[in-house]
Amino acid sequence: MPKIVLFNKPYDVLTQFRAEGDRKTLSDFIKDPTLRVAGRLDRDSEGLLLLTNDGVVNARLTQPKQKQFKTYWVQVDGQATETAIEQLKKGVMLNDGMTLPAKVKSIEEPHIWARTPPVRYRASIPTSWLEIQICEGRNRQVRRMTAAVGHPTLRLIRVQIGPYRLDDLASGEWREVNYVAV
Repeated sequence: MPKIVLFNKPYDVLTQFRAEGDRKTLSDFIKDPTLRVAGRLDRDSEGLLLLTNDGVVNARLTQPKQKQFKTYWVQVDGQATETAIEQLKKGVMLNDGMTLPAKVKSIEEPHIWARTPPVRYRASIPTSWLEIQICEGRNRQVRRMTAAVGHPTLRLIRVQIGPYRLDDLASGEWREVNYVAV
């Protein structure tokens, strides 16, 4: 049976096990040398990261042809308009081509952990939260999509990959779960 680990990656942690200068990496949290990262999550993004000891499972979770939806909670600059949300739903032209349509909706600010350092605060510019689901995995895709519709991303938290959810896992914590066929 494959081992599957859910990890709530904190902000400013590199998604790798090998040390790189004084930056925190996965090895500061997880000590199992059999695990490999299934997918990426940028240093400045937070939330669900999957790890597994099974190469076939890793491929099923990460290959674009598998169309595993990933769900993000995204804090954006400004009040997201219906026009911007509709653009995201239809697909956005990026420098590497048109994105596939996304599932997008406005959400209330989620009850989540505080980020260190906190997101910048500007009294004159409001922020809003979106839930965005995509099934592609382009580099920094969600950030580029929100910027393309006039609402740069301030905070990005992945909360679900396929059938795996972050749920109540605290930042920096991990737990092993049962494998769910995808």
